[in-house]
Amino acid sequence: MLEVAGLSAWYGQAQALKKVAFRVDDGELITLVGRNGAGKTTTLRCLVGLHREMEGRIVLGGEEISGWSPERRARAGLGFVPDDRGIYATLTVDENLTLPPQVGPTAWPLDRIYATFPVLRERRRASGAKLSGGEQQILSIARALRMGARILLLDEPTEGLAPVLVQQLREMLLDAKREGLTALLVEQNLRFATAVADRHYLLAQGEIVETLDNAAVAVRERELLRHLGV
Repeated sequence: MLEVAGLSAWYGQAQALKKVAFRVDDGELITLVGRNGAGKTTTLRCLVGLHREMEGRIVLGGEEISGWSPERRARAGLGFVPDDRGIYATLTVDENLTLPPQVGPTAWPLDRIYATFPVLRERRRASGAKLSGGEQQILSIARALRMGARILLLDEPTEGLAPVLVQQLREMLLDAKREGLTALLVEQNLRFATAVADRHYLLAQGEIVETLDNAAVAVRERELLRHLGV
């Protein structure tokens, strides 16, 4: 379980986050949705320790981690999947998955990775550069699970993907969720978000202004799309 309370962040004198608070329970997929510049990526960077101009509490599995280094947070099970995907383009899928160390009992073995993400098994001899955008995104997620991530933090996983690849990514995330995946997604694609996630936190100007379930999103879809500027 991940719990965040009173999270505020700055870039110099400019305040980017204002007392953000939310929780992600084990086995949940949760989204942070909002316009560009709302503070979504800053929130993720604070969680993994990459943005230090911040205050507030970050609790993972009952333990306060706010003062920990990024490396210690990763070892504790926070798996960050950035929007640039962070895979090795010259290495094969197999090599991308076997190069990172397995950390602790939560690390997924290779056979489980390939059972959950069969597209990677089919492409295991291909280099990262030869994969489609969707396949690269799935590989990035699989790498984090292989390294022992207990909670995945995904930054705009559908950005730049063709609709058919978005559909493929959705199916793979739902398969991983059935396997017990816990994740926090930053996302602007509202329909993708409602297809995979349980709850949605609406972020505006650095503040969480609403918490929505899928039923509420369905009723207010047009209004929310206008709010997101899409």
